[in-house]
Order: sequence, then C-alpha cells, then structure tokens
Amino acid sequence: MKFLPIFMNIKNQPCLVVGGGLVASRKVFMLERAGGKVTVVSPVLDPELQQQHEKGVIDYLPRDFEVADIDKQVVIIAATDNEAINREVAEIARQHGIPVNVVDSPELCSFIVPSVIDRDPVQIAISTGGASPVLARLLRARLETFIPAAYGRLAKLVESSREKVKQKFNNSNEIRTFWESILEGPVADLLMAGKDKAAKDTLQQAIDAAEPPPARGEVYLVGAGPGDPDLLTFRALRLMQQADVVVYDRLVSAPVLDLVRRDAEFIYAGKERNKHTLKQESINALLVRLAKEGKKVLRLKGGDPFIFGRGGEEIETLMAEGIHFQVVPGITAAAGCAAYAGIPLTHRDYVQSCMFVTGHLKDGSIDLNWDAISHPGQTVVFYMGLHAVEQLCKQLTEHGLPATTPAALVEKGTTQQQRVHIGDLASLPGLVEKEKVQPPTLIIVGDVVKLHDKLAWFEPDGEVPMQYPVSG
Repeated sequence: MKFLPIFMNIKNQPCLVVGGGLVASRKVFMLERAGGKVTVVSPVLDPELQQQHEKGVIDYLPRDFEVADIDKQVVIIAATDNEAINREVAEIARQHGIPVNVVDSPELCSFIVPSVIDRDPVQIAISTGGASPVLARLLRARLETFIPAAYGRLAKLVESSREKVKQKFNNSNEIRTFWESILEGPVADLLMAGKDKAAKDTLQQAIDAAEPPPARGEVYLVGAGPGDPDLLTFRALRLMQQADVVVYDRLVSAPVLDLVRRDAEFIYAGKERNKHTLKQESINALLVRLAKEGKKVLRLKGGDPFIFGRGGEEIETLMAEGIHFQVVPGITAAAGCAAYAGIPLTHRDYVQSCMFVTGHLKDGSIDLNWDAISHPGQTVVFYMGLHAVEQLCKQLTEHGLPATTPAALVEKGTTQQQRVHIGDLASLPGLVEKEKVQPPTLIIVGDVVKLHDKLAWFEPDGEVPMQYPVSG
C-alpha cells in the first residue's frame, strides 16, 4: 500500500492553493466542498476563480508564491504549470510538516487526492496511488451505478438513532446484528423508494420492539426503455439486480434482460396484436400473489410504464391490496426512437406541440379525436399503430392534413437493427408493405420529419440479431 487512506477534517481550516488556472479551480472547488477556508496565490486567476474571489468565497494573493504563505495552513496544493515552483512548494511544505499535493506529480506528494463517490455523509474514495487518475475515475463511474444517492440519507437516518439502539441492546454483537438487518431490510427499501417518513417510522417501531421488521414483498415497476440497454437508469439497474422474479413484456429487449440478476425467475407476460399470453387482470393478480409470497418482483416494461404501458392499472391493484411498490420511469419509445432517428419532436422552427397517441384498434376501428390530432404545427407520435397505418393515414388526410405531410416509421428504434423509413401520409402504407416493416415500430407524423436527412446520427450495424422475447 503506497499511501495511507485517511479522511481529513478541514472544516473552517486554512488551505492554500498555489496556482490560478483551470486545474487549480477544480482543487479549490474540492476544498470548498469539504468546508476549507481557501487562499489562492497566483499572478493571474481563472475567470471562475475570479468570480469566487469577487463573491468573497476565497482569499486571493495576486503574486508569486512566497515561503511565508504556508504559515498556519493545514493543507497545501500546488497546481501551477511551472515544475520548479511546484517542486519548491512541495519541499517547503515537507520541511514544515504540512500535507502537500502536487497535481500530476505523485512523487512530490505527501498525499494524493482520490476519485470520490460523495453520498454525504457516506464517502467512497478510489485511488491508484497516482499510477492512473483516469483509471480511478473510470472505476468511480462504474461504482456510481450501484450506489444510490439515497445512501447518504440512509446514513443520516442511522446516525440519528444510534444512541437509541445502544440503549436498547445489551452488547455490541446484538447492536451489529440489528443494524445489519435494518440496512438490508424494509427500512432501507423504503428510504431508497423515497418514502423517508415511512422509513423513519419503521425504524422507530423496530427500535421500540428491539427487533428488526419482518421481510416483505415488493414490486418494482421499471421502465426498460425502447431497447438500447445503455438507456436504462441507474436505479433501474440496481433494482434489476435485486429481483427474485421478473415479469417482463414483449418489448423488453434481450440485452436489457441480460442485465437482470442471473438467478431470478423469469415470467413472460407479453402481449401481441390479438394474442395475449396473460390478460392484464391476470398480470395484476400475479404481481400481488408474488409480492404476498415475500418476493422482490421486477415488473419490467418496454419504454416508460406510464406511457401506454398500463402501469397505472397495475399500481392501482397493488395499492388496493396494500402491496409496497416503486416506480422507475424509463425513456419512452417516442423520445428514444425519435432521438436515434435524428427527428427532434419539438423543434421550434417547425412545431409548437407534440402529441402521443395509441394506434391500437378498438372494435375494428380507431377511436381517436381526429380533429385535435389533424392540424399543422404539431408532431404526432403513434404507438402500436403499424397494423393500422393505412387507416391512420386516411383519417389524418380526411380531417385536414395534406397527403404530403412528412411521416416516418422508426423500426426497432435505438437497437442495432434500427431502420428508419421516410415518406408522407400518402406513401407510408406502401412503405410498410414494400420494406416489410415489423413491430416494434413507431410512427412519427409532422414537419419535424424533414430534419431526419440532416440530423440522422445513429449508424446501426444490423449484424447482431436483436431478439425480442416471445415465449416464457
């Protein structure tokens, strides 16, 4: 171990930064966040540091470094672009026993600054001993995914109750066992779900009873996005790793399913046109049953669960049954597919509004407010409208939109199998037949479609098959 990992308390303590450039600015920001009283010594200042000085946040000495500057400092950082000055600062600091860091020169440092995951009061420092700061930052980025911001609130909740727990139990082993159960059980789950008051009440009940709360089932209603697994949220990934059982839809792509905990049970609940593996009522009942068995249930839906995903219906049932749940939004198909197709849905030079519409057939017809949909200056996005594309285009033109209104089909959007077919209301049905377009496909109607040729940026290779699960 090249360096001793420690955390210093520099709150309201004098800290010196030698140098006034961009690198120095980053070090000043770090010291300020830790509560240090920062003085900067430099002939010139970076504009950001100048603003900090004008606001009275930092002290500034507009000159070269002098030996007397180290007086009473608890930490010194040398961040100039002059190697001789940096070396001088390091040597003088060492002689006076003051911790010193020289940027990009670990051999001159008595301490180094790690990459930090900050979940105040929880802090995780990652260091390579100065060998590769870039690697340390990459490792931090990986860990950020698995460490929710809520851990800081969880730590504060635990801190507020430490004395109560000490008074309740007889020995350190009982205290440790109690806190382990709290941090891995319902209290932590509630807080991670944003239910801070319920978490606090549950913890207090556990302290009063001198035993942890019983384990409980829960449902995670998670939006899986339009297909590309890189579009998942950090929270979605974390819950996908915690699930005991996964109930997933047809539009959840195989690469997304690959990120779910390996030993989880998988239940397919997909719906295709005129073919439902499970009816919605059966899915609702399934979620309730699994949660009442004490399981962590991941309800994984393509896109966003509240945008034509029937997520509202499912949580209505969960609430009626008293089942705990979390909702994690996903990137809806309209946003994801349009972005990957280079079609900005709300470009101000073309439209003033955007409408999301379901293209599902109802009793053999499409029950929509065509007068509200069919007017210029608006982008209309049709979900699940591929099989009704001919009727959609016909209704739009009959209610006032020109047959030359630009329209696009985004097939398997955001995946390596994405295809974008550009036409207009007159030609779109023929494109579906000619290009053998398959679901999932999104339909975009409006003048913003004209921007595709100019703004298309995504270049899928189409080589790796994107398998959409169709059986359990």
